[in-house]
Amino acid sequence: MSAPARVLFGFHAVGVRLKTAPASVIELYVDPSRRDARMKQFLARAGEAGVRVIEADAARLAKLAGGMGHQGVVARVQTIETARSLDDLLDALADPPLLLVLDGVTDPHNLGACLRVADGAGVHAVIAPKDHAAGINATVAKVASGAAETVPYFMVTNLARTLGELKERDIWVIGTTGEADKTLYQIDLTTPTALVLGAEGPGMRQLTRKTCDELARIPMMGAVESLNVSVASAVGLYEARRQRLALG
Repeated sequence: MSAPARVLFGFHAVGVRLKTAPASVIELYVDPSRRDARMKQFLARAGEAGVRVIEADAARLAKLAGGMGHQGVVARVQTIETARSLDDLLDALADPPLLLVLDGVTDPHNLGACLRVADGAGVHAVIAPKDHAAGINATVAKVASGAAETVPYFMVTNLARTLGELKERDIWVIGTTGEADKTLYQIDLTTPTALVLGAEGPGMRQLTRKTCDELARIPMMGAVESLNVSVASAVGLYEARRQRLALG
């Protein structure tokens, strides 16, 4: 049985799919009234990929995209199979794992932004609990600008148990909280690492916090007390990438 189709929209999300897996694009709907250079370049890429292009008016595009901002581009695509499980992915890694764990991030815009950061920083997977978390949908894919297609996203039944299993694999679980004594810049992030962030406001749940090996904070020098979770993800993950690049 073939995987169910899903909808992507926006130049970034659809463009990444055309680049990475053009054969999975079933149909591409575009607004014929858009004749700017960006659309022309996009259509040229679709033509090179041999994708079927269908002209559609604004009302049809809006319906396909669920009323979200589609930029005149909507695609029906086949779901791409990723690693079947987190264990399979970790078993196949040659480099020290770098994982992002999101505890309680329910806003799809925040999730999409976190996935975009994770892709840029070379994260191997993003992990979240099945309850108290956003799933991948069209909004997430749009905000992620293609990263929802490239970063494995695992929703687990019991986050604390999953963190325990990561620790059994010698992956250091680091939780972020403003009350921590150490900053992220004082911690070795070159070893196998899972960086845990909670939602804005409540932060990590208590059990998640207790399961972490170590807690760290992002230095806040101004009046605000915290950063948006996607910005905090970027600070932590790119510090890990900086340290790893320094090792060559």
